[in-house]
Amino acid sequence: MQKTALFLAAALAATTAAAADYKIDPLHTNARFAIDHFATSTNIGGFYGLEGTMKFDAKAKTGSIDVRIPVANLQSSSQQFTGHLQSADLFDAAKYPEMRFVSSRFHFNGDKVTAVDGKLTLRGQTHDVQLKADKFNCYDSPMLKTQVCGGDFSTTIDRTRWGMDYLVNVGMSKDVRIDIQIEAAKQ
Repeated sequence: MQKTALFLAAALAATTAAAADYKIDPLHTNARFAIDHFATSTNIGGFYGLEGTMKFDAKAKTGSIDVRIPVANLQSSSQQFTGHLQSADLFDAAKYPEMRFVSSRFHFNGDKVTAVDGKLTLRGQTHDVQLKADKFNCYDSPMLKTQVCGGDFSTTIDRTRWGMDYLVNVGMSKDVRIDIQIEAAKQ
């Protein structure tokens, strides 16, 4: 019985140790959003220069990610619109300079990553979010000389859950589509 427990502990340690550490590549990682603007057009914007870490083990079908999104790096169609998005009406960058996504579980279908569960912190509030993996792949980068893993992820959130209620009471959509592109280099 003791040998079995020791074997299981060793097997678990070997599985955990096999997960590789990755660093997010800020040049190939971004988060973009789109929100319907009174059923006439779609307002879009994006965050760049994201930072964070990832662990990934394809054999064990496990992974984790922790990504920080600097609100100061928000870009939109104009400086004026970006300034309004960063104001207290919406992202409130002065009070909440960073958003963060921390995963709790990677989902697989066979060897393919299909989704990532986690928690999104926005405007000081944290709620569960599931990111659908539109694609995910690992490759040996000829430029970085190491393995790079990443993909395109998407979700739709109700922004009012995070206290972002601006103009909802007069008919602006509360649903926001988020698209995240992540690439991370093995360390």
